[in-house]
Amino acid sequence: MTEVIKHLFTAENTKLVVLSILALVLVPLLSWILVFRGKKRQPFLNPDVWQELPLAEKEVITHNTRRFRFALPYKDQPIGLPIGQHISLKALKPAADGTEIFKPYTPVSDDDLLGYVDFVIKVYEQGRMTKHMDELAIGDKLLFKGPKGRFKYSCNAKRSLGMIAGGTGITPMYQVATQLLKDHQDHTKMSLIFGNVSHDDILIKEELEALAAAHPTRFKVYHVLNQAPPGWTQGVGFITADIIKQHIDPPAEDVMVLRCGPGPMNVAVKKALDGLGYTREMQFEF
Repeated sequence: MTEVIKHLFTAENTKLVVLSILALVLVPLLSWILVFRGKKRQPFLNPDVWQELPLAEKEVITHNTRRFRFALPYKDQPIGLPIGQHISLKALKPAADGTEIFKPYTPVSDDDLLGYVDFVIKVYEQGRMTKHMDELAIGDKLLFKGPKGRFKYSCNAKRSLGMIAGGTGITPMYQVATQLLKDHQDHTKMSLIFGNVSHDDILIKEELEALAAAHPTRFKVYHVLNQAPPGWTQGVGFITADIIKQHIDPPAEDVMVLRCGPGPMNVAVKKALDGLGYTREMQFEF
């Protein structure tokens, strides 16, 4: 009996026993890891349920513009926002008069980025939601619900997209442009006319210039300023029919013009587009 036990615990047999045990433990573990890693985390957004997210970072861009970053529950989780859609944001508590504080916004972060969502927002003195957000401290929370929106776009649905934006109306345009430009199967050409009061009011200017530099044949930007600085070489004043004619493809079935901005600008741009022959089906207002 002693000889049998000695034989079982020779160096060679001990190695075999250890390897067998490791195999029994590691094989199922590795299989589980591979299966788990192969599964993508479910997107955060739910169109029917308000969900909380904490403010992770806040960056002052200009005297009245901020970049807000909210952390998702998991670092490997996508926000889950289709192209051209937006998210409703709401304060945890109602205002002093009992009314809810909420507003729709379009993120500037790419939907492929995981673990967070970014918004660039201009703070207005009379804007209840923007003032509330500006007062948030790191760790404070907002409620999120979405995706929401009527805009639908599939790969190569149009040959050309015109984009006319004013102020914070640039965010849905930027989101559409980034999504289309990263799709190597899509060949849609985009031309953006971006109106602002002054040079300092131009939101995400560096990001727009980077897109135009990286995709010179597919994405172009033309700025129009009410108050232009000395030496300014682009548009001055308001976005007119003449400016639209110069920078956006003429009306056609494979052309669509998107617009987003302050109410008066949207009215004026729609009137100009109608006059140029763009039908209702060729226009979309965010």
